[in-house]
Amino acid sequence: MSNFQAAKFDNTVEKEFLKALRSRVKAYFKDNNKSKEADANMVIKSIYMVALFTVPFVLMLSGVIESPWMVILMYVLMGFGMSGIGLCIMHDANHGAYSKNQKVNKYMGLLLNYVGGNALNWKIQHNMLHHSYTNVDGLDEDINPGAVMRFSPHQPRLKHHKYQHIYAWALYSLMTISWLLVKDFKQLKRYHTMGLAEPAAQKSFRRVMIELTISKVIYWGAVVILPMVILPVSWWVVALGVIVMNLIAGLILAMIFQPAHVMPESTYPLPDQNGTIDNNWAIHQLMTTQNFAPKKRIFSWLVGGLNFQVEHHLFPNICHVHYSKIAPIVEATAKEYGIPYHSKKTFREALIYHGRMLKMLGQQDVIA
Repeated sequence: MSNFQAAKFDNTVEKEFLKALRSRVKAYFKDNNKSKEADANMVIKSIYMVALFTVPFVLMLSGVIESPWMVILMYVLMGFGMSGIGLCIMHDANHGAYSKNQKVNKYMGLLLNYVGGNALNWKIQHNMLHHSYTNVDGLDEDINPGAVMRFSPHQPRLKHHKYQHIYAWALYSLMTISWLLVKDFKQLKRYHTMGLAEPAAQKSFRRVMIELTISKVIYWGAVVILPMVILPVSWWVVALGVIVMNLIAGLILAMIFQPAHVMPESTYPLPDQNGTIDNNWAIHQLMTTQNFAPKKRIFSWLVGGLNFQVEHHLFPNICHVHYSKIAPIVEATAKEYGIPYHSKKTFREALIYHGRMLKMLGQQDVIA
């Protein structure tokens, strides 16, 4: 029996907006004879990101790399590859946006397990909760980091939150280390209690827990233990390399995802006593989500188009290689219907405003 209490949106509000938007985006793909899934650019990117994680590791294990400093450098490259796989490949695949073939989506999505995460947990947290209830306290786990930080004005403000705009960046870098150690196990158990794990996996809780444990053992054995045994360097060099790899990946991932929602312009609506959020789902996404650096093509290529978070939240089933093309359609339609369309010109500006929002949340009980 599920213990999860979902909320619902009032989709009678401005219902013509979403209808018009979907029609225009659909027309773009039809008029340009394009598929909404991956293209050749996406395939090239996928090969590049997987190679960026895999090739340095193979070079170490094959004996080509022997110097301690070069071992650290290889793990640094793997950190960038790890974040690239997360941002550019598994993200689209686990949304079902990589390919029309769901088996391709499944196996490309499992690349998250390849770099130490867990695809099932990610789908529940990201697809089911974050995308459905963006910035809704108690439902969107992306804004619930626990007592260590305050991401919503509806959460209690503690004394140490006063400094969260300073220490947040260090904590962000620990994201993937948390996955590797305990978070995935705790999360899966929580989703089981909520009644979400088994329906999502279509397997028993016992089986998915066994699969999670096996994937972690394989990852730790291959990426950590095996290099310690094979490489002609001290064990602590490998340990340091693994830590550096994860610090890089964690920080990159957090810096891309957090400025998309925890921003001064973002809203944090709550359901009423009937569990209804007083807005249309699509408008809710625009009110809680923000783009950044939309004109930076290379940056967008490297971060999997997730600088176009507005488009991603409205059309998660469209591969990110198309976001820059449909963004003008979304922006124009939003303006036509008088709906805010939030975007920062640069990544630096987005990070600055995210830091300001963290400071406000840490020092003010009520955010105007």
